[in-house]
This record gives sequence, C-alpha cells and structure tokens, in this order.
Amino acid sequence: MTLETFFEKFDKFADAPGAVGKMRELVLELAVTGKLVAQDNRDEPASSLLESTASERAKLIAARKIKSRPTSPVEAIEQPFDVPSSWAWARLSDVGYELGQKVPDKRFTYIDVGGIDSEKGQISDRVEKLEPADAPSRARKLVARGTVIYSTVRPYLLNIAIVDQEFDPEPIASTAFGILHPFEGVNNRYLFYWLRSAPFTAYVQAGMKGMAYPAINDEKFYSGYIALPPLAEQKRIVAKVGELMVLYDRLEAQQLERGAQAGQLARASLSRFTDAPTPANLNHLFHSSFPISPSDLRKSILTLAVQGKLVHQDPNDDGVEDAVRAARKKAGLAVRELTELAPDKTPFESPEDWRWVTVADVAETRLGKMLDKEKNCGDAHPYLRNTNVHWFRFELESIKTMLFEATELDEYRVESGDVLICEGGHGIARSAVWDGQISGIMFQKALHRVRPLSCLNGHFLTFCLWVYERDEILQRYYTGAGIPHFTGKALARVTFPLPPIAEQRRIVAKVSELMALVDELETQLAASRAAAENLLSALVAELTGTTSRLPADS
Repeated sequence: MTLETFFEKFDKFADAPGAVGKMRELVLELAVTGKLVAQDNRDEPASSLLESTASERAKLIAARKIKSRPTSPVEAIEQPFDVPSSWAWARLSDVGYELGQKVPDKRFTYIDVGGIDSEKGQISDRVEKLEPADAPSRARKLVARGTVIYSTVRPYLLNIAIVDQEFDPEPIASTAFGILHPFEGVNNRYLFYWLRSAPFTAYVQAGMKGMAYPAINDEKFYSGYIALPPLAEQKRIVAKVGELMVLYDRLEAQQLERGAQAGQLARASLSRFTDAPTPANLNHLFHSSFPISPSDLRKSILTLAVQGKLVHQDPNDDGVEDAVRAARKKAGLAVRELTELAPDKTPFESPEDWRWVTVADVAETRLGKMLDKEKNCGDAHPYLRNTNVHWFRFELESIKTMLFEATELDEYRVESGDVLICEGGHGIARSAVWDGQISGIMFQKALHRVRPLSCLNGHFLTFCLWVYERDEILQRYYTGAGIPHFTGKALARVTFPLPPIAEQRRIVAKVSELMALVDELETQLAASRAAAENLLSALVAELTGTTSRLPADS
C-alpha cells in the first residue's frame, strides 16, 4: 500500500478517535524507519557522514569547546527496528553537540520550558528578556540559530523546538533542556522529528526517574540512539513530512469546520423540536447529516417529557385532583389538599390540566433495613444496595443477602412498580423502577422505596428526578456538606408536576419508544467509530509493517 492510497481512504476512517493525530504519528514513524521516501543508491551513506561528524567532534573536544561524553560503542545499541543499508545507528552525541554554558553577564533572552509551543515545535513569543541580576539559577545553556532543544524534564510533554531565529539580546536556555547543535551533514529538522518519534520517546520513558517531575539526565539523553539516513535522504524526508503535515493541518481544519456546522444544525434541530415537538421536527433529530449526540437527545427527550411537551394533552383524561383523592382513599390515607405553587415558584411551566404535587401526596416512602451483622437475625434474603441502583436501571450481578425476620418481610419487600432511590453518597438520587427481576428481594437503608399510589406512574417520577438532578433543583433538598444525604423527610417534600395518569402512561410509552431509537443510534455510532478505528489500525499496521519502499517523488 502507498500513502496515496491511504489518503484516498481517509474519509472511511476519519471518524476514528484522534484519526488525524494518529496519521501524524504514522508519518513520523515511517519517516524515521526508512519507509516514507525511497532510498537512492547514489546517496553518500550515513556511515561516511558519521566519520565526518566524529572528526569534527574530536576537534571540538581537543579545543575544549565541547564536553567529551564517554558512551558505549554504536555497535552496542540495541536496535529497535531494522533500517535501510544506507542508514546507520548512532548516539545523539555523534550527531549534535552542546554550545557550552555561561552565567549571564549582560541582558539576555531567556528560553525556559514554558516558552516552548509543543504543538508547533517552536519557541513562542513568551520568552523573556532579563537583566543578569534577574537571571534564574537555571539560565545557563547557550544556544544559537539552528540548535535543537529538548526538555529533559517531563519529556513526555514533547517540549522540543528548533531555535529558528537570531535572538537579540543573546539567547540562553534553561538547564532543563538537552542541547543539540547539529554537526555538518545532520539536518536539524530531521533531528527534531526523531526526538518526537515513538522509538525515541519509548527510550526516554524507559530512562526517566522521579515521581513529581520525572526527568531523564543529560548522560542518558546524549547516549540516546538515532537512526540516521544519508544527508540527501534526510532532506527528502523533511520535505515529505512537511508536505504531509500541511495536508493534515488542512484535513483537521476541514473536520473542525464540518463539526462546527454539524453542531449548529444539531442545536437548531434540538431547539426546533423543543419549541414544537412534532413528528416532522422529531425526524430532524435523527438526521444522518448532522447527528446529535445520544446524551443530548436523552436530555431533550426527558426534559420535554416532564414539561408536558412530548405527547398531546387529552381533555377526556380524568382530572389529576380527583385521581389523587381517589388514590389516597384506596390506600387508606387521609385526603388532603394538593400543593398550590405560585407561577414564580415553579421551575418551569406545565400544562393547565397538570397539578403540582409533593411525593408525599402521591406515594408512600420509607428507607430500607440497616445492615448490622451482629444484630440482624432471621433467614437470608437477597437485598438491593445503592450500588445496585443506577439511573433507570439496576445492576444485578452483585446481589448480596441479609438476615430478615418473618415479621419484617412485608415491611422491606420490593414489589414490581416500586421506585428505588439512592439516599446519599456518590450517585445520590439515582432512581429506577423495579420490574420484579428477582422474586422476594428486599432493600437496605441506603435506599428509599417509593411505592406510587394509583395516580402516579413510577417511571414518570424517575424522569422528574433525573431532570431535577441535572438542573440542580434537587440539590435544594439535600442535607450535609461533605457527603450529601437525601433524607426521607426531604424526599417527601419534593414537588413536581403531575399529569393525568393516562397522559403519564402515554409519556412513558413515548419516552421508551424514543430511547430505543437513541440506543439504536448510539449502537450505530459506536459500530461506525469502531469500524473506522479498526480500518485505521489495519492500514497503519500495513504501512509500518511492509518491507517494500514507497516510490520516490520525482
């Protein structure tokens, strides 16, 4: 496969997470392993180049212009991959040298790690011009135009740059940098690419020490290896990488532009459906040209559900007040007047035939049994804990048992239709309706059991609780600062809008229908991304694993 074919297929895997970033990494890997451009047998081999740099290095050491750094022979390098025959393995100290150190004695330009733009690999405009009296103790290392600087402190951040300009006053870099001024015959841009490549990054990570500020020391850095091509091939590689990086920048910009446009369309569609939740506007939510995220869809559906905008109101439905009164009589509870809220006291408007009620108006609530292994007695029964209750669902793979006496069974049994609500801690207020998945199950004190009267559908209550929690309405009912709790008294006071029971059923059915569509959409999106990621991985593996050379550009 050629890179040209790879680019032709880009649209097929562009949705893979971080696709453009992986393509950039791929190009660097191909570049430093000899697979990006063709080898030319007319090029002077890198071994001859290294003989020249060794001679230059020896002269500089003899003149005491650079430090002699004893390293093991090149032959001792454990080569991480095979390189073309015209290439050679070397140490960093074989291809570049330090320019010395000095204590600032006049005004200078200070290059610190914070002055590196790691994304662009450049020295940013944040460099300071300092007087000697203000010089940090780390301002010591000399650099010049063409020098490659590499932050040896937290090197995984890739604070690497080429000094690409003449600084006035003279530049002095932090001792946090490894300095590599390339010898004649070593292209500084190729050196820069090597230092950012996966093979060298792996070498550095293996040699880092320290926890808070992991670093690689100078000796380890300059002993690092490099796969060195002939100079002519270095230049071809640099030109090709530059060309491809420009292309990637353009692809990334196009993706961002498409994403912004899709986001605008998605927001407009959500707004349209919220204002007028008609079947026609509903179709726009699932338009393939601008997919709305499943999480945003779920938020919109539940918000519309509890505000009375998801299904139509039917004037033939039984009135809420009569239904509540009848439900309380049927349950043997005292009949009482429903909550009256002024319009400015409600979190949102509701339809005229809805009524604001408290949980205590329309349900019976209680906390579960305290787990106490020393005091509990009776027979073992399965029970629900707060870790079993999640929003709109139960996790039933970790069900435990507790001892219950026969007289406690009716008191703590969970029946089909009951709503279980987390009382405190992480996941406070998470709610789900029990559908009788496990026969005879009980519940622990960390949970509220809400048993709806005949005027309340438990699923509708969970929709309200979810919206209240998301909009930080429910937080007004919590107690405790460090670990909040949702007490039984507070739960009983929670006020929410209640539709006629027939409309509640229509709402629950419509939410179920729409959530199934969202689940299907989410599955499709996940499958699409997975397929794109698998394709990208396969293409990358094919390119990096092939032994054939890509054709040279003429």
